[in-house]
Amino acid sequence: MQELPYKINKGVNRPVEFRGLKAQYIYYLALGLAVLLILFCVLYICGTPVYLSLFTLLALGGGLFVSVSRLSRRYGAYGLMKRYAARRLPYAIRCTSLRTFRSLSPKTGVKR
Repeated sequence: MQELPYKINKGVNRPVEFRGLKAQYIYYLALGLAVLLILFCVLYICGTPVYLSLFTLLALGGGLFVSVSRLSRRYGAYGLMKRYAARRLPYAIRCTSLRTFRSLSPKTGVKR
């Protein structure tokens, strides 16, 4: 069999992963870092000492990275979205009248 001059991507249909962060968590980290950059600009313009703002931002950035990586390890690629979707489901559906059921067709279950 002849060797191909290019490599075939064997990771088709797998989530994107970068240094242990999976799928949407990469975007969460990027968004958090952008917010920290804006916060640094605001602190610098307000006249906060550079060492104080740097220490604060390094602490916040470390906390951001630890929390995002913990979420990525705990929930995986799509587990956090599934968790939020499950929280939106009702525990029970209450129906106080029979009007809805009386309007259904007996054979198909579709409204008349």
